[in-house]
Order: sequence, then C-alpha cells, then structure tokens
Amino acid sequence: MIQLQGIERVFDVGGQQVHALREINLRIGRGDYISIMGPSGSGKSTLLNIIGLLDRPSAGHYLFEQRDITALSDNEQAQVRRERIGFVFQFFHLIPRLTAAENIELPLLLSGVPAAQRHDKVMRTLSAYGLAERAHHRPEQLSGGQRQRVAIGRATIIEPGLLLADEPTGNLDRASGHEVVEILEQLNAHGITLVVVTHDPELGQRARRRLRMVDGAIVEDTGYGA
Repeated sequence: MIQLQGIERVFDVGGQQVHALREINLRIGRGDYISIMGPSGSGKSTLLNIIGLLDRPSAGHYLFEQRDITALSDNEQAQVRRERIGFVFQFFHLIPRLTAAENIELPLLLSGVPAAQRHDKVMRTLSAYGLAERAHHRPEQLSGGQRQRVAIGRATIIEPGLLLADEPTGNLDRASGHEVVEILEQLNAHGITLVVVTHDPELGQRARRRLRMVDGAIVEDTGYGA
C-alpha cells in the first residue's frame, strides 16, 4: 500500500539544518497494524506527517497505492488525503462550536456528499461508537474518551484505507484509552491499515509490527513479514 524510498526531511532552524528524517525506506502493506516508538525528537511525528501528506519530504519518493505522491501538486495531494487517509490526534482537534454530529459530518460536507446521505452515515457512525445520545453535544460537554470517539468517527466516516493515530491515548485516562485502542483495533480487523505513534510501550507492543526510531532513522523493525 505504501512504499517510502530514501525519504529525508531537513528543516532550517536558525540558519542551521536539522535532519528530522534520515534515509527512511519503509513498506507498509494493506491491513498492517504498525506502531512507531522512540524518544522525543526521534522523528516519529515527522514520519507520520509525511505518510499522511501533511508535509513533504526534502528528498526521496513516496508511493501510495502504487502512485508517486511526491510528484503530485498540493491540491492533488489534498484530494488523496481527503479521500484515502484518516487522522486521530492526541488533542482531538474537534471544532468547538460544532456538535459531535456536525464534527463527524464535516469530511462528508467538504466532499460534497448530499445531505440525506450525510445524515444517514453520521447517525450510523454515532451509533457505532456509542455516541447517539451525545449527537447534539459540543466538545466541551463531552468526556475525553467521548471526544476521541468523535474524532475517530470523523476520521473514518470517509471509509479511508489508511488510519494514522498520533498518541491517540495520550490525553485519556486508562479506561477511556483502552476503549479507544479497542475501537482502533476493530477498525484494523475490518481491513483499515493502522499506523500508531506512541510513547506508551504497552500500546506499542499491541501492534503486530513495531518500528523504533532514533535520531530520524528506523533502527528496529520487529514483526515485518510475520
């Protein structure tokens, strides 16, 4: 599904070059469940941003579903991101003035899906994530676990092939975090490719394939081909 070839990411900080990613070569198969671990500053989130088309590499090639993404314009990359990739973040990134239902509906609205179809899909998603009774609540009226479930609903309502999660349990208590992990793993069991960045070793060990990064490089790849 994904192939990264010689990916580098260099930032100019105060006139000096900082190498956030160094010679990343990585294949991710359809349906994989991968965790990315490593110390702060090791390049985990930068790698996730490259995979999610939120950032461009300084060098190298990125093939997504056999298409060279690095050759696409910003608008073309945005279309791939909107149609094929879902995101879940530590801090939820919900729009405060929108209800749970409206937050979940937003990707469909931006994609021009007709109102009747949007309503049906949103209702099904709310029900699937145990949020039907919270449909008209705004984020500040929801618990952390509920907000993360809304975020997952928003990320998956477009039925993406790839779901990227950056510290998805980092802002949750243990019980809520466990619920979120179970939801993500159920999505993976139904065919979504799941890539999780985490500092939590317990969460990281749950993945079938585990990457460890140090100083912008992948230094360990456990479970590949297993």
